[in-house]
Amino acid sequence: MESKNPQYHETEAIALKVREHIVRMSTAGGCFTGASLSAVDLVVYLYTEFLNVTPFNLNDPNRDYLFLSKGHDVPALYGTLAELGFIQKERLEKHLSLDDYIYWHPNTNIPGIEFHSGSLGHLPSVALGVAMDLKICGSSNKVICIMGDGELNEGSCWESVLVANAYGLDNLIFVIDRNHFQANMRTEDLIPLEPLAQKFESFGAAVKRVNGHDFAELDKAFKSYPFQKGKLNVVIADTVRGKGLPSIEERADRWFCNFSAGEIDELLLELHGTHTTSLTSETLIVR
Repeated sequence: MESKNPQYHETEAIALKVREHIVRMSTAGGCFTGASLSAVDLVVYLYTEFLNVTPFNLNDPNRDYLFLSKGHDVPALYGTLAELGFIQKERLEKHLSLDDYIYWHPNTNIPGIEFHSGSLGHLPSVALGVAMDLKICGSSNKVICIMGDGELNEGSCWESVLVANAYGLDNLIFVIDRNHFQANMRTEDLIPLEPLAQKFESFGAAVKRVNGHDFAELDKAFKSYPFQKGKLNVVIADTVRGKGLPSIEERADRWFCNFSAGEIDELLLELHGTHTTSLTSETLIVR
């Protein structure tokens, strides 16, 4: 989003469309708006520039895998899958409807979603199991697991890092959406995570830290995969909760939002830089 590099013009355009989808899903029951907006550029970059997975090769044994462990960010994944043709865009209008599977967490009935998630700390183990199987089979598929920074308070995440390194799973990449918030408080005010890179390195991982909204930085990091032979790859992506909407950026109370239809219209204008709003009304739900 911040690269402003002509090379990534199409990727930036897709990311903007995905943010529009997230804003539109933030009403009539709402969604995890702030958390999803921080992950948009990561998800869009991975699907458009790095992963070998398309709507047409989902059954191909040589395709790559993306597991969204921070499942509450699924609006970012829904929007990306819609923009890239995995699902029809019209399905997003059924968000939280009993007529579809588009709701607050990933569901494998939706093409492109690999595994149900939402129970934080669960999918790193699932992803490493898939990566281990691929290693045993001699396959070259890439496996990515996107995790939240607050999710790292789950001990199972660190157990997965230990096991991945014990078995030399350099085909596995853990991506940390480091937006510095956990639910409705800052991570460093609850259980401090820093120095995060050094913690992963002490567990044996090869680590790169990047601006998670800069496609050029993301490209430089991911295109150097595997970072070190025989080691788990970890990308710590520094991001901004609510990225793209200044009125809700880095706000603890804008984790889960349920805006009115009128506020959605204002936010869409703000997203495109044509309107400024403070949105002070009490129309959100904080969980």
